[in-house]
Amino acid sequence: MRISVIGCGYLGAVHAACMAKLGHEVVGIDVDERKIAALAAAKAPFYEPSLEDLLVEVQKTGRLTFTTDMSAAAGSSVHFICVGTPQKKGENGADLAFVDAAFAALLPHLSEDDVVVGKSTVPVGTAARLAQLMNERQPSAHLVWNPEFLREGHAVADTLQPDRFVYGVSNGSEDHPAVAVLDDVYSQPLATGTPRLVTDHPTAELVKAAANSFLATKISFINAMAEVCEATGADVTQLADAIGMDDRIGRKFLHAGIGFGGGCLPKDIRAFMARAGELGADQALTFLREVDAINMRRRTRVVELARELCGGSLLGKRITVLGAAFKPESDDVRDSPALSIAAQLQLQGSVVTVTDPKALSNAARRFPELHYQEDTDKAVQKADALLLLTEWQEYRDLDPYALTSLVTSPSILDGRNVLDAAKWRAAGWTYRGFGRP
Repeated sequence: MRISVIGCGYLGAVHAACMAKLGHEVVGIDVDERKIAALAAAKAPFYEPSLEDLLVEVQKTGRLTFTTDMSAAAGSSVHFICVGTPQKKGENGADLAFVDAAFAALLPHLSEDDVVVGKSTVPVGTAARLAQLMNERQPSAHLVWNPEFLREGHAVADTLQPDRFVYGVSNGSEDHPAVAVLDDVYSQPLATGTPRLVTDHPTAELVKAAANSFLATKISFINAMAEVCEATGADVTQLADAIGMDDRIGRKFLHAGIGFGGGCLPKDIRAFMARAGELGADQALTFLREVDAINMRRRTRVVELARELCGGSLLGKRITVLGAAFKPESDDVRDSPALSIAAQLQLQGSVVTVTDPKALSNAARRFPELHYQEDTDKAVQKADALLLLTEWQEYRDLDPYALTSLVTSPSILDGRNVLDAAKWRAAGWTYRGFGRP
């Protein structure tokens, strides 16, 4: 099939490459000339494992091209909207300026029976509004909302072998003509058993917001339990193991630490609360305010523990932060807890050095006042305390015995509860985790 992908940021670039991998003829369209030039040269403008190899592979087939010219969408029968929906400045709601602009630019190039597929995470009600605009311009075209469920660091696999497909169509019915079209687009993963669900537009729009809200709630719950464990001497890791054995609960996302961040979870739950307020259903989601508050409180708690590790004062202390990205296998520093904590430590008088395998250039643009060092051994030199805040495998594998000679004081805060506490203590380190005795 001929497919256009509007928006070639994180979601769009991955989606375009994966659709070409599935055998479709794909054109990726974006207004950012530098981004398009990089992608056309098979260079990913962000770090995502295996994406550049995939770009090289599919561009050799001739099935994938990139352009800044929206007219290139003409002739495609399926058009994916993959632009960002950031949080509005000074508000909790989602900024739909990019979605609206992409949709308006695409409308003149639609043909009869084309299918427009929204993948961006939008407030409920957006699809109905856009469908009305499309009906005025091209009544025979169809709008589907097909939410994405990508995990950064696993985006290629999550696109090629997703755990489910959701199609939101106007009548919520299997007999909608767009359902068969999307089934053709996704024929390979569907053939291998990926389940799919056909819903109406509002339900499909709510799926991503509801899923992210549930995951955020689960993370904040175990972090709240970590606070209780610290007050009682209990071990939150064993607590999570015990309750995770209940198949109604499960062990995933029950990892106490510095909390969640990134470009999706924080802004999505805030946008969900804002939209619920607009709809008069804000009381249903008041619990999300506490979920958000617990999450933000973790960052303050790290600063408090760092002060304790440094003998009661941060002033003039040399602190090395291991990790800048919001999660491993990513260079994304949007709302990164690690980077936020590093900045708070510096504001309180510490001399902060940040190291990360992939995210330093993005971090430096966000907080240029911090000191950055790519080499881990150099980064920890003469440190009064180490803070492991992004659980890259290379930090999990650090040898505490070898590090002892490099630091001024062998003290470490394990912000992700991933280190072997007994091993580090045996090597002479003062070790602190979250909710662990």
